[in-house]
Amino acid sequence: MSLITVERIKLFSTRSPWWCMIVAAVLSIGLAALATGFATGPDEARVTPAMTQFGVGLGQMVIMVMAALAVTTEYRFGTIRTSFQAVPQRAALLLNKTVVVATLAAVVGLAASWGSWAIGNLLAPSADMAINTSAEWRLMFGQGFVYALSAIFAIAVGILIRQSAGAIAILILWPLLVESLLPLIPKIGDDLQKWTPFTNANQFLNGEQDMGLAGADAAGASTALSPWWALAYFAAWAIGILVIALFTASKRDA
Repeated sequence: MSLITVERIKLFSTRSPWWCMIVAAVLSIGLAALATGFATGPDEARVTPAMTQFGVGLGQMVIMVMAALAVTTEYRFGTIRTSFQAVPQRAALLLNKTVVVATLAAVVGLAASWGSWAIGNLLAPSADMAINTSAEWRLMFGQGFVYALSAIFAIAVGILIRQSAGAIAILILWPLLVESLLPLIPKIGDDLQKWTPFTNANQFLNGEQDMGLAGADAAGASTALSPWWALAYFAAWAIGILVIALFTASKRDA
């Protein structure tokens, strides 16, 4: 039995991944319904595909929690020691776990993205919801990339912290609070924010998008990079932290 198969069985044998996927879908599609369903009359015509994706970011947070729990739960119950005894190459074991979780995250991201677009298309029939521009295609399919990289990021944090509460706190507070508050730092705050990982992930998705009725500010903070370079930068963060985590796991006691 391959390590990929083992990790897939381990992941789906617990309830938390299933609940996290359900919550991510409900948040994404539910907020898309709220964002588009209350637009009536002339406002309905100003609904755009980008407006259906507001809830997908919250779904991303939930999937990051799922990814972290895939690691920290094993440390909590001590099953990681058995896994390391069976597979002495710790980095290989954790890398296979990462592949499984990141693949699942990508699938959930695509389902959330297109599901949200579909509900928006249903609730705002007079709006132009066709995916016409390259930016709109990047937004719709790009959620898969961002979800997968976010899962890699979360697994790395889980490996480093090894405690569920601490890892989840970091993963939620970092993108939602820390990066948002950086502009409050005098002189250098705005420049610092432009080089933070999740701000660049948002730039990849929302850069050059027509935010329609929500207004241009709904796209979030801009960065110094173009959308595709912003994705590469976010990927470098995720992979870099994962490399550090794998090295650390190979050197310290389980």
